[in-house]
Amino acid sequence: MSIFKYASPSTFYPLAGKIAPWFAVVAAMLGAVGLYLGLFRAPVDFQQGEVYRIIFIHVPAAWMAMLIYLVMAAYGVMALTFNTRLSSMMMEALAPTGAMFTVLALWTGALWGKPTWGTFWAWDARMTSTLILLFLYVGYLALINAIDDKKRADKAGALLVIVGSVNVPIIYFSVKWWNTLHQGYSVATSGSSMDPSMRMPMLVMTFACWAYAIAVALWRVRAIILEREKEAAWVANLYVASPPKTSGARA
Repeated sequence: MSIFKYASPSTFYPLAGKIAPWFAVVAAMLGAVGLYLGLFRAPVDFQQGEVYRIIFIHVPAAWMAMLIYLVMAAYGVMALTFNTRLSSMMMEALAPTGAMFTVLALWTGALWGKPTWGTFWAWDARMTSTLILLFLYVGYLALINAIDDKKRADKAGALLVIVGSVNVPIIYFSVKWWNTLHQGYSVATSGSSMDPSMRMPMLVMTFACWAYAIAVALWRVRAIILEREKEAAWVANLYVASPPKTSGARA
């Protein structure tokens, strides 16, 4: 089977419809397990007390905000290199979810910062670079919707995302490059400073957020495909095979 078989919107559309519900189920199950372990089973932190539990939402959200942007940048490279329409559609489908996770990371970070640092916001290097990431997500969505020609919009959006991807390593390494309020890495390739009973719920929640992002992006890209390919014969055949249901009054 060719690796490019599902690069076509017409072949990817049914595949996305089949696998999206499975990722949604996985996200719900992992989310329930992760929240239970994090909120009820993980011990109280000896320094921060109960407030540290926000880490089980904050850290996965921050990780997903960066990961989704890098995935968008990879799709942007493919869109410009191979001129694949589906790559541009996937970028558009991922952007709202990435923006949502960025807002969640900033919001939970502010709630965490007040009791630990004494302020909701400080122009810390990681905070500021994460805020810039949110502006990049919003800027991308504004740009592609401001240009009527979809081909031009896709190219402009891909360029913006690729250039903006330099901000992701700045976010990640900011705690090493500058003297910031943020603590160092809790989880790293060289090991972890977290207790396993705390680390496990955070990783479970990370995989839950990952599965959620995939499910939502797949459902969203299906809607984008139908909108962009509405003149294609295969889309017309979908409506012929499954006509929309209408309700009517009975005499």
